[in-house]
Amino acid sequence: MNKAIERHKNILEFSLSSLLRRKTKNASLLAIYTLIVFAIASLLFFLSALKRESILILKDAPDMVVQRMVAGRQDLVPLVYAKEIASLRGVRKVTPRLWGYYYDAPSGGNLTVMTAAMPAGFIKIGSGVSRLRRATVADVIVLQSYDNEVPLMLEIKEVLPYESELAAADLVIMSDLDFRKLFKFPQGHATDLALTVANSRELSTLAEKIVDRYPDARPILKSEMLRTYDSIFDWRGGMMLVMMIAAVLSFIIFAWDRATGLSAEERKEIGILKSIGWETSDVLLLKFWEGAVISLSAFFFGVIAAYVHVYFFSAPLFQPVLKGWSVLYPQFKLVPAVDAYQLGVLFFLTVAPYTFATIIPCWRAATIDPDAAMRS
Repeated sequence: MNKAIERHKNILEFSLSSLLRRKTKNASLLAIYTLIVFAIASLLFFLSALKRESILILKDAPDMVVQRMVAGRQDLVPLVYAKEIASLRGVRKVTPRLWGYYYDAPSGGNLTVMTAAMPAGFIKIGSGVSRLRRATVADVIVLQSYDNEVPLMLEIKEVLPYESELAAADLVIMSDLDFRKLFKFPQGHATDLALTVANSRELSTLAEKIVDRYPDARPILKSEMLRTYDSIFDWRGGMMLVMMIAAVLSFIIFAWDRATGLSAEERKEIGILKSIGWETSDVLLLKFWEGAVISLSAFFFGVIAAYVHVYFFSAPLFQPVLKGWSVLYPQFKLVPAVDAYQLGVLFFLTVAPYTFATIIPCWRAATIDPDAAMRS
C-alpha cells in the first residue's frame, strides 16, 4: 500500500513539473476550461436559488385560487360565487381578493396593486417602487384614476422591507376604497377568490365540484402554481443554456484536439521515459494525472467563481434574462441553494471526459518503440 501511494505521489510530482514546462499552453486551456465551468455552474446556482425563493414565496399562498373566465380571458368574479363556494363541504374559508396592474406613466413601470385592511388615503409600497419614484415614508404619490377625474393623493405609510424584495419590489398596497376609485372597480365583484381547505387531498375533488357548479370558473391549485414557477425558470434557464451551446461546443472541440493530439515534444518525452525504464502503465498514469490536475483545477476554480458571482454579487451576468425585462428590477441577495445532484452531473460532464480522453493517444505513443518515438 505504501509503495503504491509513493508511486502515485512521485508520478503526480512529475506531472506537475511537466505541466509547468508547458505553462503557456496549459494556462490557456485552464482559463477556457474554467470559464465554461463558471458559466454553467453560475446558471445552475442561480436557477436553484430562484426556485428556492419561489417555493418560499408560495409557502403561504392559498390552497386554491378560483378565477372566472369569459371568452378565454380572465374576468371579474361576482361575490355571489364566494358565498356558494364557501358552502361546499371541505372549504374552510373563501377570501375575495382585489388586485390588478397599473401602468405608472412618470416612471414607465408596471405596478402590482393589491388591497389590505388599512385606512383610505394611505399606501404601502415595495422598495423597487420607492427607488423608482424616489419616495419614502410620509411622501405623497399621485396616481391617475381610470375615470380621468381627480387623481388619488396617497401618502406612503410604509416601505416594505428588503427581505420581501423578490415578491414585492413592484407592489403597491392600498385600501379597498382607494382600489375601487383608482380602477373604477365595480361593487359586488372581486379579481379572484382565495380558498383555504380542510384537507389538501380533497383539492382535486373540490375543483371538480366548483367547475360543475360554475362552468366559467377556473380553479388553480397551489401545486400548479409551483409547477408554473419551475417551468418559467427552466424555460429561461434553457434560453441561457442555448446561448452557451456554441461556447461549450467550441471548448469541447478544443479540449478534444488538445487531449487526443500529442505534440512532438510530448511524444519525445514519452519516448525518453520509456527508454529509461518507465512502464506503459506508468506513462498512462502520468498523463492521467496531468489531465486530472487541469480538469479538477478548472472545475473547482469555476465552481468557486460561480458561487461568488451568484451568492455575493447576485449574478449580474444573468439577471436581465432570468429575472425578466422590466423597469422594476428586484434587488436582493440570493440565499445559497446548491444542488449536489446538479454539481455531480456538472463534474461528470466536464472532468471525466477530458481526463480519460488524455489516455488514448498516450497509450498509442507509449506502446511504440522508444527510439522511434524520440526520432519522430
